[in-house]
Amino acid sequence: MEASFLNLSAKIEAVKEGQISWPFVAPPFILIPVIFIALAMSLPLFYLLIRVIGAEDVWSLILQQRTLQVLLNTLGLAGAVTATTIIIAVPLAWLTVRTDLPGRKLWSILTMVPLVVPTLVGGFAFVAAFGYGGIVHNFFVNTLKISYQPEIYGFFGAWAVLSLLTYPYVLLSVRGALQGMDPAQEEVARTLGKTLWQVFWQVTLPKLRPAIASGGLLVTLYTLSDFAAVSLLQFDSFTRVIFLQYRSAFDRTYSAVLALILVVVTIIIVSIEMLTRGKARYYSVNRGVKGRMKRVKLGKGKVPALIFCLLVVALALFIPVGVSAYWLIRGLLQGEPAMLRWEAAFNSFYASSIAAGVGIFVTLPVAILSVKYKSKLSSLLEKATYAGYALPGIVVALSLVFFASNYALPLYQTLPLLIFAYVILFLPQAMGTLRSSLLQISPNVEDAGLTMGFSRFKILWSVTIPLIKSGILTGAALIFLTTMKELPATMLLGPTGFRSLTTEIWNATTEAFYTRAAGPALLLVLVSLFSLGILFYQEDREI
Repeated sequence: MEASFLNLSAKIEAVKEGQISWPFVAPPFILIPVIFIALAMSLPLFYLLIRVIGAEDVWSLILQQRTLQVLLNTLGLAGAVTATTIIIAVPLAWLTVRTDLPGRKLWSILTMVPLVVPTLVGGFAFVAAFGYGGIVHNFFVNTLKISYQPEIYGFFGAWAVLSLLTYPYVLLSVRGALQGMDPAQEEVARTLGKTLWQVFWQVTLPKLRPAIASGGLLVTLYTLSDFAAVSLLQFDSFTRVIFLQYRSAFDRTYSAVLALILVVVTIIIVSIEMLTRGKARYYSVNRGVKGRMKRVKLGKGKVPALIFCLLVVALALFIPVGVSAYWLIRGLLQGEPAMLRWEAAFNSFYASSIAAGVGIFVTLPVAILSVKYKSKLSSLLEKATYAGYALPGIVVALSLVFFASNYALPLYQTLPLLIFAYVILFLPQAMGTLRSSLLQISPNVEDAGLTMGFSRFKILWSVTIPLIKSGILTGAALIFLTTMKELPATMLLGPTGFRSLTTEIWNATTEAFYTRAAGPALLLVLVSLFSLGILFYQEDREI
């Protein structure tokens, strides 16, 4: 009896410390859906296992030198891109949310727009601008008569393009965390004589650790799964080698082996991220709502801040958009049509909107389980949901083609199957922002509802969800924007006659019709920019 009492006392103390939440066991309306979600997200893994089990020489394929080299290439690129995006995104988020940066709202939108630029368009733009025969190469050689050897190809080019086009993942996650963070501790630190720099490093940055980790995780996984940029810039990562194997080899065993290695790498990375989360609090203990935020005055720092923002936007946005506009204008001057595919734009918007809604609905119970009901089971289920995100879209698409054609023929080449693929690929994007928002809610706020006799479902609906509204909107925006630029799954799983903006861009680019690709590329940015405008309008209402 005494032991049971001590055990209960320890659990209650853990609730007070924010380590676990009351009650200690996940309710069925959370646990059961998450189990089914994890199984559904694991379908591509089952497909790969079917391909590999029983195959000959699997270990020889894994241990060969080429596989090791591809693994080192991929990990090196992922690490470099993730570190660079954090260095870019954290200062941008702080400047656009916490300070009186001139044109703050405009910079908030401009620094987020690169998220909607497909790596297909970004890679092509950088090659067309800095590669052989590109704008810079022709200027040096033909105009200035100076020998110029482009070095955009290989690791450097892939690192530059992916860093510039993926830093918004960290930026959006950190922005959401800053907007949900109670600024009281920062204000107290300033009244105690702490400098602006000391407040940022000692108070703000530690509170941003979950958001930085979740955003960095998304960047890492995106880099592992990207195909377009590494292919255009001729860098051998897992995705490029897998794609080439699928196209050139009749026996796809080696492709499946590489994809499984990619899944293992993903699980290891997600596990490391989980271990680094720690047990620190990220909520305000004595408050149910956050206080009003006072913007930090930059003073003489405004000029360096503006230069930093301008440099990032110029590299990440103006170059891709500018090169696309150059080809569009060049085509128009030569009498070619603009090729603005409005039907494809509607298809992209429609499918992405459905994917965003379904994705948030599916992700919410997973995030709640991982934050509020920590256990080995919740950790395992959370890892399972990340399996599809690290795989190339072509592997996920082929796995669903296999299962639909063999076990669910009515779903083959239908919109629901395409939406399912989008959710498998992009669910982890919403996971990071929802986790960050949930971590900022004190368990005392929800536990108070239990003491008043409310059911756990009612507390979830009336207390928890309203408090994480910002994270829900951020997660939905991430799924929407990334779905807008997804290519392989759309090509393989889209209904007959279904054309999206990305398929239009791909078809034109692969045939070297860059003028035809320019119109859809700019239209894609325009449609996605509209959605970002709605998101930031909602954010400003909540500040």
